[in-house]
Amino acid sequence: MDAEWHGGVRRRQGPAADLDIPRIVIVDDDDRVRQLLRNVFESASYRVSEARSEAELMSILKRGGVSMITLDLNFSNEDGLAIARSVRTFSDVPIIMVTARSDDVDRIVGLEIGADDYIVKPFNVREVLARTRAVLRRSQSVQQDARNKSELVQFEGFEFDAQACELRTLTGRTLVLTSAEFKLLEVFVRHAGRVLSRGQLIDLTGGPAADPLERSIDTLVGRLRKKIERDCKAPQLIKTVRGAGYKFTAKLQRPAR
Repeated sequence: MDAEWHGGVRRRQGPAADLDIPRIVIVDDDDRVRQLLRNVFESASYRVSEARSEAELMSILKRGGVSMITLDLNFSNEDGLAIARSVRTFSDVPIIMVTARSDDVDRIVGLEIGADDYIVKPFNVREVLARTRAVLRRSQSVQQDARNKSELVQFEGFEFDAQACELRTLTGRTLVLTSAEFKLLEVFVRHAGRVLSRGQLIDLTGGPAADPLERSIDTLVGRLRKKIERDCKAPQLIKTVRGAGYKFTAKLQRPAR
């Protein structure tokens, strides 16, 4: 198969070109790391783009067609966490943070901002691919589930649209949810009124098999609460059941058609 590089994007040419192949954007200002990750992803037949700054990343995102981002946190002149925050203001594209920061606080902050996973350098190539596949599977699962459903569900001033993969206010404003946040909300909506353990939530959301940490579910619940609760410190929709898990208490309504 012929291929050429344009601005860091490997463009496949000829009849074998397949635009359905996931496209991953590597965001890192270290040339060696970008080269290493590019080799890893190309070995798995992913399409690859590169960005050395927030400006370059935003330019790529505006053109569309991005399946996932890997994002470093340690830039020379920029803050990777700030870049993630900027992306999350308008896009739910999956983000895997790849960084030398191994502190639990950095990991938790990254997940709270909206990252879908977190890999510490130096990393194992097989781990990078395993986590990438898990994140892409979950994102694709959310989109496929949405295509297979047509029900609208309303609760507490929100409209959950599984087909469009959207959560909207009743005034029409769309909330930006990551694929992991949307999948968690979908699980809660499907099991409203039931207590779900952290282990069950990991299984039902299809969380990363390589990192089945219960505290990652706590972080994800915290992120979702910030977006749908009036007061995150006194949540009324997603309640913690001490020693058992979480319970979605909202009263669901299906609007007349």
